[in-house]
Amino acid sequence: MKDGKRQAAQKQVYGALKLLQKKDSKANVVDLLEQALENIKPKIEVKPRRIGGSVYQVPSPTRSLRQNSLSIRWLVQSARNRPNKQYHTFAEKLAAELTDAIASTGSAVGKRMEVEKMAEANKAFAHLKW
Repeated sequence: MKDGKRQAAQKQVYGALKLLQKKDSKANVVDLLEQALENIKPKIEVKPRRIGGSVYQVPSPTRSLRQNSLSIRWLVQSARNRPNKQYHTFAEKLAAELTDAIASTGSAVGKRMEVEKMAEANKAFAHLKW
């Protein structure tokens, strides 16, 4: 939702869910949406900590509320970055990104893997968290 345009955002999301329903008529759309968001949620992330003049990226587990907000934010951002030439409406972009997220591909899932890879690379600094 941009600039408080709730009705417009609802129309696009429901349009994307209808497109998902057309692709897979037997599956429950809400379950597909939950599965897509579950595949995007990061389990661990890095937080910067300043110690002795140096800034360390300290890995820490992500709270469930933050997992939800990050997954939705990454999903919408990935859908926005899709080309307009191929997808004519935002609903089509969102449906394509949801389909990719269900299959554990796409840029939103890639973002999650990137964050978790960064946390894995910096696990030597895990003792610095409090």
